[in-house]
Amino acid sequence: MRVEKKIKLRQKRHLRIRRKISGTSQRPRLAVCFSGKNIYAQVIDDVAGKTIVSSSTISKDLPKDKPLGANIEGASVVGKVIAEKAKEKGIESVIFDRGGFRFHGKVKALAEAARENGLNF
Repeated sequence: MRVEKKIKLRQKRHLRIRRKISGTSQRPRLAVCFSGKNIYAQVIDDVAGKTIVSSSTISKDLPKDKPLGANIEGASVVGKVIAEKAKEKGIESVIFDRGGFRFHGKVKALAEAARENGLNF
């Protein structure tokens, strides 16, 4: 499968998902995005148009014992950190937006780490 076709299919899945879900102040959206080298996660209030909490593998607040990248280990650490930050802001429940990515591997690791650290979705 050509790379352009895979990207187009992911974008179609993402738009289909985004038509159905939206974050509110009571239950914001946990959006996940992956680049070739890094993982990004944000908790977003779509009504106000504000990012409440964010974390990524390039954040300064991650443990510096070894460099993290766009892998399952990095996804687990980002999921743990985003859940801790969200709990500090008083957010217990979120809507998970996988961004058109399939729910396995990195996406699943990030989601499970967030659930283990107290986020409900």
